[in-house]
Amino acid sequence: MNQASAGASALPITSAEDIGQRTRMRALAGSAIGSAVEWYDYFLYGTMASIIFGRLFFPSADKTTETLLSLASFALAFVVRPLGGILFSHIGDRIGRKKTLVMTLSLMGASTACMGLLPDHAAIGVWAGVLLTLLRLIQGLALGGEWGGGLLLAVEYAPKAKRGFYGAVPQVGALIGLALGNFTVAGMNAILTEEQFLSWGWRIPFLLSILLVLFGLWVRKAVDETPSFQKVRAGGHTAKLPIAETLSKHGRAVLVTIGAKFIETSTFFLFATFTVSYAVSLGYTRAQALNAVLVAALVAIPVMLFMGALSDRIGRKKLFAVGTVLVMIYILPFLWMVNQKDPLLLTIATVVGFGVIWSMYGAVLGTFFAESYTADVRYTGASLGYQIGAALVGGPAPLIATALLAAYASYVPVGIFIIVCGLISLLAISFAKERAGADLD
Repeated sequence: MNQASAGASALPITSAEDIGQRTRMRALAGSAIGSAVEWYDYFLYGTMASIIFGRLFFPSADKTTETLLSLASFALAFVVRPLGGILFSHIGDRIGRKKTLVMTLSLMGASTACMGLLPDHAAIGVWAGVLLTLLRLIQGLALGGEWGGGLLLAVEYAPKAKRGFYGAVPQVGALIGLALGNFTVAGMNAILTEEQFLSWGWRIPFLLSILLVLFGLWVRKAVDETPSFQKVRAGGHTAKLPIAETLSKHGRAVLVTIGAKFIETSTFFLFATFTVSYAVSLGYTRAQALNAVLVAALVAIPVMLFMGALSDRIGRKKLFAVGTVLVMIYILPFLWMVNQKDPLLLTIATVVGFGVIWSMYGAVLGTFFAESYTADVRYTGASLGYQIGAALVGGPAPLIATALLAAYASYVPVGIFIIVCGLISLLAISFAKERAGADLD
């Protein structure tokens, strides 16, 4: 272990219970806004990959092949997310959450803006797809480090009686990012012709990211380092090699985190990304598909905050398990409703699945993970399990679902895939301890 630096000793060391409400609100704002910006950038790619990137960057005579190649580039970012989690969480557990979050937000913003300036396949051939995929990998690296830091900015400032509610805030930030991305794309789609959208309109949402990143950096600049990390550093308890200490002391928690992530990440990207491309393939307009996801994301925001607060009263495990069982029951009826080719039914189905059921376990996931690790390796442990789970299932989920549809010409295998993910997550959380209401450090 390293001894605290002279600079660290000057930091005010206090308990999260004693922090003023204004300071807490500032930390929550930094967590939510930064999360919204990062996920806006990240989800924007997923939306574009579902609707136009196949034509622009991976053209093929076969439409399914176009979509699969485009979604494969979307999925590749999940491969590097664990690497980003290890790299940036190492920095976060060694020098602090705040500085790390500035790095990840800047990296995400730069890569997203470059996407908006990238020539397409018609201009530079195969290099267009290669460069787009490279920028996507940089996005994955940045998000791998962002999620854990943004989560801890909220959780480590929270009073223990409200930790579930606070932990839901960065998750809500992700939904705001998703909604903002869909709203921007839907707006461009509404005011531009198809030719204009394909020619240059799709670039505008990516370039707007520059303004969002600057705003996010400005908000986060006003946030102090978290009380948990201040105490770790002042006491000389920072881990020399956080990844090694995490695996040696918290190996079981990492496995639980990975398994619990399966159902959350698979259903999130099924509802938020796959549904768009699937609905369009069934004959829905792009606007109808995007609007269904947008409405569901907006509904999910207050539902998640409620679920986070509810977990402070009844526990994280119980709420997570109930939501997981419900989505396993609901997934086949959801796919059936989408297949009815009724825009209203599509919206209702997505709101129930994404806006309500997913929110039950999506709201508590972050707090549940943060409570599983000690402060000296909390950034590393939560990020590592979360990002490995996302890499194994989340990124490939739209690709797997599309491939299953193409292979079997039926949505039933897609439903079975989700049910299997649910069973894995239920098994994983059965080994976890309930820590709602307990001291975090």
